[in-house]
Amino acid sequence: MHANAFKRIAAIALAASALLTAGNGYAQTHHTHQHHFQDAAHWSKIFDDPERDAWQKPHEVIQALKLKPESVVADIGAGTGYFSMRFAHMTPKGKVFAVDAEPDMVKHLAERAKKNGLANVIAVQAKPDDPRLPEKADLVVLVDVYHHIDNRISYFRKLRDSLKAGGRLAIIDFTMETHRGPPPAGRVALTTVKQELADAGYRVAEEHRFLPDQFFVTFTARNAQ
Repeated sequence: MHANAFKRIAAIALAASALLTAGNGYAQTHHTHQHHFQDAAHWSKIFDDPERDAWQKPHEVIQALKLKPESVVADIGAGTGYFSMRFAHMTPKGKVFAVDAEPDMVKHLAERAKKNGLANVIAVQAKPDDPRLPEKADLVVLVDVYHHIDNRISYFRKLRDSLKAGGRLAIIDFTMETHRGPPPAGRVALTTVKQELADAGYRVAEEHRFLPDQFFVTFTARNAQ
């Protein structure tokens, strides 16, 4: 996985004012371009714009994930914390690992959590090929990140070791049909996602269809009880 696999940009860079693709920050202007995010405050205005809520439907997503107060959640590719901070409110007795490979994003995540009094959020500096989770998680979430990961079968095979027994992996990413997100050539079809994760040792647990621009599927390890 290249260094930009945990960095984020949206197709909004093509038309930023339209906010076509705030994603979880991973939809690139072009899937072969490399981008750096050294100004988290700037990107926060885009990724956390309230208009995103209309199509990202964060409340419905979190309800579908059925988090428990003590859940340990890893938000890989957390960016400015759009989902991480929301997860934290739902897991007051648990932990949220807000993971990103961009140092400025990690700094921003830590500062945002402190500012909001969310002591259960732990900002994690990832490596390009390793989220470096401090402990095993009940739920690992990747929102608009999957299509950026290289060597995905190997990556997710290793990630199984970061799941607790019965833990879940949730993948949310842009469909091939939507106008949001990266160009179609930079996306990964849901059928491919399912096949790659099957090859990595996962099985589909649940599929949700309420997001207008993204697929949303949860998986468990095949050896999970």
